Amino acid sequence: MNEEQQYPDFILLNVGHAVHNADWNWKNVCSPFTRIHLVESGTASIIREGGTYELKKDHLYLTPSYVHHGYECEGSLSLYYIHIYEEMGNRPSIFDLVDFPVEVAADPLVIQLIQRLAFINPDRGLQVYDPRSYDNSSTLINNIAFHRTTPFAFEMEARGIIQQVFSRFLVHASGKNLDLDERIIKTLHHIHTNIDQPLNIEDLAALCFLTKDHFIRLFRKHMGCTPGKYINQKKIEKAQQVMLLKDVSIKDLAYSLGFENISYFNRLFKKTAGMNPGSYKKKICQPGR
Repeated sequence: MNEEQQYPDFILLNVGHAVHNADWNWKNVCSPFTRIHLVESGTASIIREGGTYELKKDHLYLTPSYVHHGYECEGSLSLYYIHIYEEMGNRPSIFDLVDFPVEVAADPLVIQLIQRLAFINPDRGLQVYDPRSYDNSSTLINNIAFHRTTPFAFEMEARGIIQQVFSRFLVHASGKNLDLDERIIKTLHHIHTNIDQPLNIEDLAALCFLTKDHFIRLFRKHMGCTPGKYINQKKIEKAQQVMLLKDVSIKDLAYSLGFENISYFNRLFKKTAGMNPGSYKKKICQPGR
Protein backbone atom coordinates (compact mmCIF):
# COMPACT_ATOMS: atom_id res chain seq x y z
CA MET A 1 0.00 0.00 0.00
CA ASN A 2 1.60 3.27 -1.11
CA GLU A 3 1.43 6.64 0.60
CA GLU A 4 -1.67 7.72 -1.34
CA GLN A 5 -3.59 4.64 -0.21
CA GLN A 6 -4.93 4.48 3.30
CA TYR A 7 -7.06 2.07 5.26
CA PRO A 8 -10.77 2.95 4.93
CA ASP A 9 -12.24 4.89 7.82
CA PHE A 10 -15.69 3.48 8.55
CA ILE A 11 -18.27 4.80 11.01
CA LEU A 12 -20.75 2.28 12.37
CA LEU A 13 -24.31 3.49 11.77
CA ASN A 14 -26.46 0.44 12.45
CA VAL A 15 -25.99 -3.18 13.46
CA GLY A 16 -28.49 -5.77 14.54
CA HIS A 17 -30.27 -9.04 13.93
CA ALA A 18 -33.49 -9.28 11.93
CA VAL A 19 -36.05 -12.01 11.26
CA HIS A 20 -38.26 -11.60 8.21
CA ASN A 21 -41.18 -13.56 6.86
CA ALA A 22 -41.74 -12.60 3.23
CA ASP A 23 -41.51 -8.92 4.27
CA TRP A 24 -38.00 -8.01 3.09
CA ASN A 25 -39.04 -6.73 -0.33
CA TRP A 26 -37.73 -3.34 -1.41
CA LYS A 27 -36.90 -1.81 -4.78
CA ASN A 28 -34.76 1.13 -5.92
CA VAL A 29 -32.61 1.28 -2.78
CA CYS A 30 -29.59 3.58 -3.10
CA SER A 31 -27.88 4.80 0.06
CA PRO A 32 -24.89 6.95 1.05
CA PHE A 33 -23.63 4.14 3.28
CA THR A 34 -22.38 0.59 2.76
CA ARG A 35 -24.33 -2.49 3.83
CA ILE A 36 -23.00 -5.88 4.96
CA HIS A 37 -25.36 -8.78 5.59
CA LEU A 38 -24.63 -12.11 7.28
CA VAL A 39 -27.27 -14.73 6.47
CA GLU A 40 -28.15 -17.01 9.36
CA SER A 41 -30.95 -19.01 7.71
CA GLY A 42 -33.72 -18.78 5.14
CA THR A 43 -33.90 -17.65 1.53
CA ALA A 44 -33.96 -14.25 -0.19
CA SER A 45 -32.28 -12.37 -3.02
CA ILE A 46 -30.31 -9.17 -3.54
CA ILE A 47 -30.94 -7.66 -6.97
CA ARG A 48 -28.21 -5.51 -8.48
CA GLU A 49 -27.45 -4.25 -11.96
CA GLY A 50 -24.97 -7.07 -12.41
CA GLY A 51 -27.50 -9.77 -11.58
CA THR A 52 -29.47 -11.46 -8.83
CA TYR A 53 -27.71 -13.05 -5.85
CA GLU A 54 -29.50 -15.83 -3.99
CA LEU A 55 -28.59 -15.51 -0.32
CA LYS A 56 -26.90 -18.50 1.31
CA LYS A 57 -26.57 -19.51 4.93
CA ASP A 58 -23.30 -18.47 6.61
CA HIS A 59 -22.36 -16.12 3.78
CA LEU A 60 -21.56 -12.41 3.81
CA TYR A 61 -22.98 -9.92 1.28
CA LEU A 62 -21.53 -6.49 0.51
CA THR A 63 -23.44 -3.58 -1.05
CA PRO A 64 -21.30 -0.41 -1.40
CA SER A 65 -22.71 3.08 -1.05
CA TYR A 66 -24.59 4.54 -4.01
CA VAL A 67 -25.17 1.13 -5.61
CA HIS A 68 -28.75 0.79 -6.84
CA HIS A 69 -30.22 -2.47 -5.60
CA GLY A 70 -33.28 -4.23 -4.21
CA TYR A 71 -34.36 -7.18 -2.07
CA GLU A 72 -36.82 -10.03 -2.57
CA CYS A 73 -37.94 -12.42 0.14
CA GLU A 74 -40.80 -14.89 -0.28
CA GLY A 75 -40.29 -16.93 2.90
CA SER A 76 -38.48 -16.84 6.22
CA LEU A 77 -35.12 -15.13 6.58
CA SER A 78 -32.82 -14.57 9.55
CA LEU A 79 -29.78 -12.34 9.15
CA TYR A 80 -27.45 -9.80 10.73
CA TYR A 81 -27.04 -6.39 9.11
CA ILE A 82 -24.27 -3.79 9.39
CA HIS A 83 -24.50 -0.27 7.99
CA ILE A 84 -21.23 1.65 7.77
CA TYR A 85 -20.41 5.15 6.52
CA GLU A 86 -17.05 5.76 4.89
CA GLU A 87 -15.37 9.03 5.89
CA MET A 88 -13.14 9.81 2.92
CA GLY A 89 -12.08 13.40 3.43
CA ASN A 90 -10.18 14.29 0.25
CA ARG A 91 -9.05 10.80 -0.64
CA PRO A 92 -10.67 8.24 -2.97
CA SER A 93 -13.10 5.70 -1.60
CA ILE A 94 -11.79 2.17 -1.08
CA PHE A 95 -14.45 1.18 -3.62
CA ASP A 96 -12.70 3.33 -6.23
CA LEU A 97 -9.50 1.36 -5.77
CA VAL A 98 -10.82 -2.18 -5.45
CA ASP A 99 -13.53 -4.30 -7.09
CA PHE A 100 -15.10 -6.29 -4.27
CA PRO A 101 -17.07 -9.50 -4.57
CA VAL A 102 -20.74 -9.33 -3.62
CA GLU A 103 -20.65 -12.65 -1.75
CA VAL A 104 -18.07 -14.49 0.38
CA ALA A 105 -18.31 -17.39 2.80
CA ALA A 106 -18.33 -16.45 6.48
CA ASP A 107 -15.84 -18.30 8.68
CA PRO A 108 -16.73 -19.11 12.33
CA LEU A 109 -14.59 -16.27 13.67
CA VAL A 110 -16.24 -13.56 11.56
CA ILE A 111 -19.68 -14.88 12.58
CA GLN A 112 -18.70 -14.53 16.23
CA LEU A 113 -17.31 -11.04 15.58
CA ILE A 114 -20.54 -9.85 13.97
CA GLN A 115 -22.54 -11.27 16.86
CA ARG A 116 -20.20 -9.46 19.23
CA LEU A 117 -20.59 -6.20 17.29
CA ALA A 118 -24.37 -6.41 17.67
CA PHE A 119 -24.05 -7.30 21.37
CA ILE A 120 -21.90 -4.29 22.30
CA ASN A 121 -24.10 -1.93 20.26
CA PRO A 122 -27.66 -2.80 21.39
CA ASP A 123 -28.92 0.72 20.60
CA ARG A 124 -27.78 0.63 16.96
CA GLY A 125 -30.53 -1.72 15.76
CA LEU A 126 -33.16 -0.59 13.26
CA GLN A 127 -36.66 -0.01 14.63
CA VAL A 128 -38.21 -0.34 11.15
CA TYR A 129 -36.69 -2.27 8.26
CA ASP A 130 -38.20 -0.23 5.42
CA PRO A 131 -35.18 1.63 3.90
CA ARG A 132 -37.38 4.68 3.41
CA SER A 133 -37.66 5.01 7.19
CA TYR A 134 -33.92 5.34 7.85
CA ASP A 135 -32.32 6.28 4.52
CA ASN A 136 -32.71 10.03 5.02
CA SER A 137 -30.85 13.11 6.15
CA SER A 138 -31.97 13.36 9.78
CA THR A 139 -31.35 9.68 10.50
CA LEU A 140 -27.86 9.76 9.00
CA ILE A 141 -26.97 12.88 10.98
CA ASN A 142 -28.34 11.36 14.19
CA ASN A 143 -26.41 8.13 13.64
CA ILE A 144 -23.15 9.97 13.03
CA ALA A 145 -23.77 12.11 16.13
CA PHE A 146 -24.54 8.99 18.19
CA HIS A 147 -21.30 7.42 16.96
CA ARG A 148 -19.35 10.35 18.40
CA THR A 149 -20.79 9.70 21.88
CA THR A 150 -19.79 6.02 21.93
CA PRO A 151 -17.32 5.11 24.71
CA PHE A 152 -13.82 4.99 23.26
CA ALA A 153 -13.25 1.33 24.20
CA PHE A 154 -16.40 0.19 22.40
CA GLU A 155 -15.60 2.43 19.43
CA MET A 156 -12.12 0.94 19.13
CA GLU A 157 -13.51 -2.59 19.33
CA ALA A 158 -16.21 -1.82 16.76
CA ARG A 159 -13.67 -0.41 14.30
CA GLY A 160 -11.50 -3.49 14.73
CA ILE A 161 -14.44 -5.82 14.06
CA ILE A 162 -15.54 -3.86 10.99
CA GLN A 163 -12.01 -4.02 9.58
CA GLN A 164 -11.93 -7.78 10.21
CA VAL A 165 -15.28 -8.30 8.47
CA PHE A 166 -14.33 -6.05 5.58
CA SER A 167 -11.04 -7.89 5.12
CA ARG A 168 -12.96 -11.05 4.18
CA PHE A 169 -14.13 -9.29 1.03
CA LEU A 170 -10.76 -7.69 0.38
CA VAL A 171 -9.06 -11.10 0.28
CA HIS A 172 -11.24 -12.05 -2.69
CA ALA A 173 -11.15 -8.67 -4.46
CA SER A 174 -10.33 -8.70 -8.17
CA GLY A 175 -10.14 -6.42 -11.18
CA LYS A 176 -8.97 -3.09 -9.81
CA ASN A 177 -6.47 -3.70 -7.05
CA LEU A 178 -4.24 -2.02 -4.53
CA ASP A 179 -1.41 -1.93 -7.08
CA LEU A 180 -3.03 0.66 -9.34
CA ASP A 181 -0.71 2.60 -11.62
CA GLU A 182 0.89 5.37 -9.56
CA ARG A 183 -0.30 7.95 -12.08
CA ILE A 184 -3.91 6.86 -11.59
CA ILE A 185 -3.53 7.00 -7.80
CA LYS A 186 -2.14 10.51 -8.14
CA THR A 187 -5.03 11.47 -10.43
CA LEU A 188 -7.68 10.11 -8.04
CA HIS A 189 -6.12 11.98 -5.14
CA HIS A 190 -6.09 15.20 -7.19
CA ILE A 191 -9.73 14.74 -8.23
CA HIS A 192 -10.95 14.19 -4.68
CA THR A 193 -8.83 17.01 -3.27
CA ASN A 194 -10.23 19.40 -5.88
CA ILE A 195 -13.75 18.01 -6.26
CA ASP A 196 -15.12 21.50 -5.55
CA GLN A 197 -13.30 22.95 -8.57
CA PRO A 198 -13.80 22.61 -12.34
CA LEU A 199 -11.62 19.67 -13.42
CA ASN A 200 -10.09 19.61 -16.87
CA ILE A 201 -8.99 16.37 -18.58
CA GLU A 202 -6.04 18.12 -20.23
CA ASP A 203 -4.80 19.29 -16.82
CA LEU A 204 -5.10 15.77 -15.39
CA ALA A 205 -3.17 14.36 -18.35
CA ALA A 206 -0.44 16.96 -17.83
CA LEU A 207 -0.29 16.01 -14.16
CA CYS A 208 0.66 12.52 -15.30
CA PHE A 209 2.99 13.73 -18.08
CA LEU A 210 0.79 12.01 -20.67
CA THR A 211 -1.04 13.08 -23.79
CA LYS A 212 -4.80 13.45 -23.36
CA ASP A 213 -5.56 10.34 -25.43
CA HIS A 214 -2.98 8.21 -23.61
CA PHE A 215 -4.27 9.40 -20.24
CA ILE A 216 -7.89 8.58 -21.11
CA ARG A 217 -6.90 5.06 -22.24
CA LEU A 218 -4.86 4.48 -19.08
CA PHE A 219 -7.65 5.75 -16.84
CA ARG A 220 -10.28 3.62 -18.58
CA LYS A 221 -8.03 0.56 -18.30
CA HIS A 222 -7.72 0.90 -14.52
CA MET A 223 -11.06 2.45 -13.55
CA GLY A 224 -13.40 0.97 -16.12
CA CYS A 225 -14.70 4.36 -17.31
CA THR A 226 -13.47 7.62 -18.77
CA PRO A 227 -12.07 10.28 -16.42
CA GLY A 228 -14.93 12.60 -17.38
CA LYS A 229 -17.56 10.07 -16.34
CA TYR A 230 -15.70 9.34 -13.10
CA ILE A 231 -15.46 13.04 -12.21
CA ASN A 232 -19.16 13.60 -12.87
CA GLN A 233 -20.10 10.56 -10.77
CA LYS A 234 -17.99 11.71 -7.84
CA LYS A 235 -19.27 15.29 -8.03
CA ILE A 236 -22.88 14.08 -7.89
CA GLU A 237 -22.10 11.69 -5.03
CA LYS A 238 -20.51 14.63 -3.20
CA ALA A 239 -23.63 16.69 -3.89
CA GLN A 240 -25.78 13.95 -2.39
CA GLN A 241 -23.57 13.80 0.70
CA VAL A 242 -23.72 17.57 1.16
CA MET A 243 -27.52 17.58 0.88
CA LEU A 244 -27.71 14.82 3.48
CA LEU A 245 -25.63 16.74 6.00
CA LYS A 246 -26.36 20.41 5.24
CA ASP A 247 -29.27 22.64 4.26
CA VAL A 248 -27.98 24.30 1.10
CA SER A 249 -29.71 25.69 -1.99
CA ILE A 250 -29.33 23.81 -5.27
CA LYS A 251 -27.72 26.86 -6.86
CA ASP A 252 -25.12 27.24 -4.12
CA LEU A 253 -24.49 23.50 -4.14
CA ALA A 254 -23.79 23.48 -7.87
CA TYR A 255 -21.42 26.44 -7.61
CA SER A 256 -19.63 24.85 -4.63
CA LEU A 257 -18.81 21.82 -6.79
CA GLY A 258 -17.39 23.81 -9.68
CA PHE A 259 -20.50 23.87 -11.90
CA GLU A 260 -21.12 27.18 -13.64
CA ASN A 261 -24.23 25.99 -15.49
CA ILE A 262 -27.09 25.12 -13.12
CA SER A 263 -29.15 23.47 -15.86
CA TYR A 264 -26.25 21.15 -16.70
CA PHE A 265 -25.85 20.28 -13.00
CA ASN A 266 -29.57 19.46 -12.78
CA ARG A 267 -29.43 17.23 -15.86
CA LEU A 268 -26.29 15.45 -14.68
CA PHE A 269 -27.75 14.93 -11.21
CA LYS A 270 -30.93 13.41 -12.62
CA LYS A 271 -28.97 11.15 -14.97
CA THR A 272 -26.80 9.90 -12.11
CA ALA A 273 -29.22 9.80 -9.17
CA GLY A 274 -32.44 9.04 -11.04
CA MET A 275 -34.17 12.27 -9.97
CA ASN A 276 -33.48 15.99 -10.08
CA PRO A 277 -31.69 17.57 -7.09
CA GLY A 278 -34.85 19.30 -5.85
CA SER A 279 -36.75 16.00 -5.69
CA TYR A 280 -33.80 14.28 -4.05
CA LYS A 281 -33.55 16.99 -1.40
CA LYS A 282 -37.28 16.71 -0.68
CA LYS A 283 -37.01 12.92 -0.43
CA ILE A 284 -34.14 12.84 2.08
CA CYS A 285 -35.73 15.54 4.23
CA GLN A 286 -38.80 13.40 4.90
CA PRO A 287 -37.88 10.82 7.56
CA GLY A 288 -40.22 7.86 7.77
CA ARG A 289 -41.85 8.76 4.47
